[in-house]
Amino acid sequence: MRLFAALLPPERVLAELGAVVDELRRLPGADALRWTGRPGWHFTLAFYGEVDDDVVPELSARLARVARESEPFGLAVRGGGQFGDGRALWAGVEGELAGLRVLAERCEGAAREAGVEMREHRRYRAHLTLARGRDAADVRPYLDRLDEFAGQAWTVDELALVRSNLPRSGVPGEQPRYEAVARWSLGAGG
Repeated sequence: MRLFAALLPPERVLAELGAVVDELRRLPGADALRWTGRPGWHFTLAFYGEVDDDVVPELSARLARVARESEPFGLAVRGGGQFGDGRALWAGVEGELAGLRVLAERCEGAAREAGVEMREHRRYRAHLTLARGRDAADVRPYLDRLDEFAGQAWTVDELALVRSNLPRSGVPGEQPRYEAVARWSLGAGG
């Protein structure tokens, strides 16, 4: 199954960001982008790709340990950016970024220890993908609006292992579906 470790912001944070995204979707040219549905909003900590079913229990056990050994920390959705000359538009984050980076590194390390084939290590850059496009696009109007956005802070107190179900129907605009297959409280049981 296709898996990744993630932070799932609380509903109040998603609702607040959703109001801004609704504004962005009304801007000229927004229909050229493929907007991520709210159920898909998350902060990926480590992407694992296809993981053999027999490796999932070991990966889960190691992620549970990571969660126990990681203390809760505060974050807020803030600002935004782009990857690939406007091919991906994202919301950023502020707050206790050191704790976030450590958690991401631990999630990657847990996968390597469990035997998950990982791509080469990249410096972690927290982002929540809002939209994608096939071609380069001028996303400055979207970035200008996102630069003004500062969401409410929340305490990150949970780590999730998420399954990504890619679209298979061939229907244009169909979104991947995400389901949390396991969740662990941070700092539970030290």
